[in-house]
Amino acid sequence: MYAITIPEPGGPEVLTWAEVGDPVAGEGEVVVEVAATAVNRADLLQRQGFYEPPPGASPYPGLECSGRIVEVGSGVAGWRVGDEVCALLAGGGYAQKVAVPAGQLLPVPKGIDLVTAAALPEVTATVWSNVFLTAHLRPGETLLVHGGSSGIGTMAVQLGKAVGATVAVTAGSAEKLAACRELGADILINYREQEFEEVVTADVILDIMGAKYLGRNVDALAVNGRLVVIGLQGGLVGELNLATLLSKRAAVAATSLRPRPLDEKATIVAAVREHVWPLIEAGTVRPVVDRTLPLRDAAEAHRVVDGSTHIGKVLLTTA
Repeated sequence: MYAITIPEPGGPEVLTWAEVGDPVAGEGEVVVEVAATAVNRADLLQRQGFYEPPPGASPYPGLECSGRIVEVGSGVAGWRVGDEVCALLAGGGYAQKVAVPAGQLLPVPKGIDLVTAAALPEVTATVWSNVFLTAHLRPGETLLVHGGSSGIGTMAVQLGKAVGATVAVTAGSAEKLAACRELGADILINYREQEFEEVVTADVILDIMGAKYLGRNVDALAVNGRLVVIGLQGGLVGELNLATLLSKRAAVAATSLRPRPLDEKATIVAAVREHVWPLIEAGTVRPVVDRTLPLRDAAEAHRVVDGSTHIGKVLLTTA
C-alpha cells in the first residue's frame, strides 16, 4: 500500500507519498481500507517532530478515518468485512489501509456519506469526553468554546446547543464568527477586538490555547466553573491565581485523547455512539467540512491548517 510518511521533521514539504507494508489485523483489530482521513493539529505537531505516536501505533499521521473493513482479526465481534465505518486512531490514517482496535470503530451515520464521515471520530470523541464526561456540561449552563470555527469548535457549538446550553465562542474574523452563529452560537467574541473574560461568564470552558489564556480563563469562570485545556497553541507554562480559583470553587483539568489506553478510548467511542450518533442521524448535529483534497496533497492540506484559514475540517481522500 501507499502512505504519507515523514522521513524527517520539518514543514509540509517533508510529507512523502511512499510505498509501505500493509497492516495486519491483530487480536481484537480490523483492517480498514481508507476512503478518507482528516487533518488535525496533532498531525502538524507530529510532522514537526514534536508529537511522537504512542508505543505500538502506526508511524504515519492521521488520527481518524472512514472506509470499509477488509479484514477482521480474532476476537472481534459485531463487525464484518465490507462494513462501512469511521474510526478513532492513534495514527495511520494517512494511508490506504490501517489497523484499528474494534472498540474504536463507529458505523457511518445514516445520512452521512463515507468520505464526510472521516470528519467525525476525533471531534466527537474529543468534545464528548471533555465537555460532557469531564466537565459535565448541563442544560442551562454557559459553554465558552475557544476556536469556535475549528473542527472541534464547530462540533462543540452544536453539541452544547443540543443539550440546552448557552454557547459563547471566540474566533478571529467576522467570517468565522458568522459560521459559528449559523451553527447556533449565542455569544460571538472576536478575540482580536474584545477581551473574552469581559464579555462572558462561563460554567464550562473548552480551551485550545493553554498558557496564554490560563489566567483569563479562570477569570471568566463562573462559581463552580470547569476549565478543560485540550491544546497548547498559546504556550506550555502559565501562571494561575489559586485565590481566584478557590473563591470560585472552580476546577481546571487538562486532557489528551491520543495516548489514552484502549479501554478508555473504547468507553469514549461507545458514549459517542450512544449520545452523539442519534443527533447526527436526526440532522441536529452535522460535520463541518471546509475542503477535501487528495491524500497525495497532504502538504497543501497542512498549509491550510497551519494558516488557520479554514472553517471546520480539512479532509484527505485516497480515491
